[in-house]
Amino acid sequence: MREASVQRPPGQWLFEQSYVILDTRSPKEFEKGHITGAVSFPLFGDDERAVIGTLYKQQGKDAAVEQGLEFVGPKMAEFVREAKDRFAAQSEPLPLVVHCWRGGMRSGSVAWLLETAGLKVIKLTGGYKAYRACARADFAQIRDLRIVGGMTGVGKTQILKEMRAQGAQVIDLEDLAGHLGSAFGNLDRTPQPTSEQFCNDCHFDLLTLDASRPIWMENESRVIGTVHQPQELFDALREAPIWVVNRTVEERVDELCRVYGDADREALKRAFVRIREKLGGLKMQEALNALDQGDLRTAAAIGLMYYDKLYLHTRQRYARDHCVHVECEGMDFAQAAAKVLAASEG
Repeated sequence: MREASVQRPPGQWLFEQSYVILDTRSPKEFEKGHITGAVSFPLFGDDERAVIGTLYKQQGKDAAVEQGLEFVGPKMAEFVREAKDRFAAQSEPLPLVVHCWRGGMRSGSVAWLLETAGLKVIKLTGGYKAYRACARADFAQIRDLRIVGGMTGVGKTQILKEMRAQGAQVIDLEDLAGHLGSAFGNLDRTPQPTSEQFCNDCHFDLLTLDASRPIWMENESRVIGTVHQPQELFDALREAPIWVVNRTVEERVDELCRVYGDADREALKRAFVRIREKLGGLKMQEALNALDQGDLRTAAAIGLMYYDKLYLHTRQRYARDHCVHVECEGMDFAQAAAKVLAASEG
């Protein structure tokens, strides 16, 4: 006799083993945001979903269900074949996890079909909507979040990478956002994830870490390029203790020249134009002229004028209860990382 599907609410268990997660929502829903690692397994295409939604509004549930059955019927055999292939490809025979938006008819229908075909299935209670709520709650409950801060050019990103190499737990927000967090942060205009997907990816990284140990992140604005941090994570960032890396202006200019030394000069010029209002037209033109002359150091120093003012304004706006300054003058990134970690243990 066929067993009924197991139903489980979302939680850390989703990532503790290598579950195959089948997202039965439409491709557009999946593209906007999905559980990290999930597979798009749409019961309906985007156009089909639109037709069903219109029928539901105009003629009611029964008409929508009948149309849905007409759409699904020819696909059932292919659904089963793909699911069996994904089940067989696992290193161990774990149940397939199935979900839709709210844990309703779409995931229920797919779960029934796959169980009928002899596959073990876990249906995600509450669906993707419940998972999103779970993620937001987890961000609000991070036990020991610690922040690396400092003015532009101190090398926060590189220091965090070295901290990770030295055994610290790090979530790299800029890497997940695909942006360095400034007007110069994505000169190649590489597509960024949606804010929703960024949230999910951050949550995935969070759940892979040991909650009893410190978790380090970089001090970031609410918006990283086009990506908005989830409010719960941003609130946690602003309330967490911060270790501020200090370096000389010359070292900071050196770091900017290292980061942007190979950057397209026209892209750099466009970035300076974007900050014209706050930088001032005269300073902007000086930076553009320096770039035309191949003088990246002068342009970088001008850029620091803008970002230093922004940094000081932000520091005044978001005062910290716990702020430790770490002097890293003359240190390489590995040495600076070790000093930050040592300072955090005091």
